[in-house]
Amino acid sequence: MSAWLKPKRVDDAAHVDPDEFRRCMREVPGAVAIITCGEPGERTGLTATAVCSLTDAPPTLLVCVNGTASAHPVICRTARFAVNILAEADLAVAGLFAGRTGLKGEDRFDQLTCTQAPDGSPIIEDALASFDCALEAEHRYGTHSVFIGRVLSAATNPRRNPLLYLDGRFGTFAETAANASSR
Repeated sequence: MSAWLKPKRVDDAAHVDPDEFRRCMREVPGAVAIITCGEPGERTGLTATAVCSLTDAPPTLLVCVNGTASAHPVICRTARFAVNILAEADLAVAGLFAGRTGLKGEDRFDQLTCTQAPDGSPIIEDALASFDCALEAEHRYGTHSVFIGRVLSAATNPRRNPLLYLDGRFGTFAETAANASSR
């Protein structure tokens, strides 16, 4: 039987330089997600890679959102958000919600096809996978909030290549020959 270890307090003088931390994290690939929230007329969203499943009983996701993001106060106020996982074909959508086009808020949604989840958030119809979530908890840490969302509904468009983010660039997944031959 394993026991929980009591965390040790880290001496404030013993830390990793933030620039070095960012350099190291650029080597960690992540799925690209669009976090969306708000009702029509006030919809907003952001491109994120800090998204993961927390548990499947109950189905729950964890997303990290910067406190300065336009979606942050909307998620806090409405207690709802959606996680839309992008496919390779959605590269333009990733750039749109990363602020690369200059469009903001509702104007971004004019560029794509969305449905509004019942009492929920915008769902990007062509996303690889989408999850409509109710906010269960918020934990603020540093510049970000960790939002824990209970998944109320989910949908997928399988057999599409996922969009990934690594070292400041978007890319795709390439199967190894061994994996491809084992299908």
